[in-house]
Amino acid sequence: WRYSAVALAGETDKPRFMRALAATIAAVVVTLLANHLVLFWLGWIAISLSLQQLLLFYPDRPRAQLAAHKKALSARLGEALLAVAFTLLYLQFDSANIQHIIQHLAGTTTASPLVHGAAVLLALVALLKCAQLPLHGWLIQVVEAPTPVSALLHAGIINLGGILLLLFAPLMAISGIASALLLVAALFSTVLAALIMTTRVSIKVRLAWSTVAQMGLMLVEIALGLYTLALLHLLAHSCYKAYAFLHSGNAVNHYLAAQLAEPTEPTVSHWSAAALLAAVLVGSTHLLLPFTSLASSMLLMMAVTVVLLPSVGRNDNLRWLRVMLALLYAAGLLALYLAGKTLLVKVIPDTGSLSFTADLFASAMFATLFIVAVLLRYHASKPLLNRVFIWLNAGGYLDEWATRITLKIWPYNPPAAKTIATLAKQETQA
Repeated sequence: WRYSAVALAGETDKPRFMRALAATIAAVVVTLLANHLVLFWLGWIAISLSLQQLLLFYPDRPRAQLAAHKKALSARLGEALLAVAFTLLYLQFDSANIQHIIQHLAGTTTASPLVHGAAVLLALVALLKCAQLPLHGWLIQVVEAPTPVSALLHAGIINLGGILLLLFAPLMAISGIASALLLVAALFSTVLAALIMTTRVSIKVRLAWSTVAQMGLMLVEIALGLYTLALLHLLAHSCYKAYAFLHSGNAVNHYLAAQLAEPTEPTVSHWSAAALLAAVLVGSTHLLLPFTSLASSMLLMMAVTVVLLPSVGRNDNLRWLRVMLALLYAAGLLALYLAGKTLLVKVIPDTGSLSFTADLFASAMFATLFIVAVLLRYHASKPLLNRVFIWLNAGGYLDEWATRITLKIWPYNPPAAKTIATLAKQETQA
């Protein structure tokens, strides 16, 4: 709120922005506190409608208008699916009290057709809300809105899909169909979005693609039944994205600092050393808190390897000091992970049964992501990898197809662009 007040100082429509911001936050609070299906659904709709006003704060920007148009269509579809899902739950349990429904679900291991249908619909709603491919374009293009809107969207509202599934975790735990759908859709979205992110230059666009990948990863964790990890991921991502967007103006300083640093190209031996050190740290963590998923341990191993690599790859007198500091940093992150998971397991335990096939499939996809990312980083000049890079840089042309279909379903006439003279006249009058 304070950042918005400063960032929009001098804007003639600042009061309108602050009203829409307050309405959005109020709608989020109502939705999170709701214990009735109808109230939850109404709050869900209110969030989309108030967010729409923030996205259209600059109504004369065609890209912002198009993004808001696509977002509106996606939101209406999600709201309709959510209404049907809640209706099925009401018919099954003869109650609209969310806590009552969850208590019934927690005590059963089999699902009726109505329950399976509701679970599948909730999975689709979460995929839409989290802007998973191919209906992700609006999230990438809303960077046209003021930075506070991006921070609110990426650090809060985009997480609602995950919150919805975590709220109905007992429902997802007994529906293998919904979990399988969620796993496949979110996993492919995660891998593609993460690779596309590495090809983009704009800091806000990179952060937007990062959000798509992070939300996909969180949905994968839910599909695997790792609910505690998903909640920890959700909280950490919210803090990170709020900080990243509100400090995106410092990207130039970070770039200049990186340019002053001595360029290094990690060799195979550097990668091997970093991976070995990461294996020791992750293995020690496993002794303290055994991992229940191969996919989660593989992700942790990759993350620690990347953290250690810059220090291992520098050949100077301070190399081992940097390595020790990096090890301490990585150990600190692992300690925070252990502490967070220990605390959050009391809030939402991993009640889902982990499928070995699903876990193996997710692990294979994560390994593929890591290998392709390394190849694109160090061998992008190769003809085949160069074509892959170009395709990824274009987002796989998925948004173009999605936009074309969207405009056929719901045509859109962009507002006429204002001339410089018109804009100058408005500013003078203001």
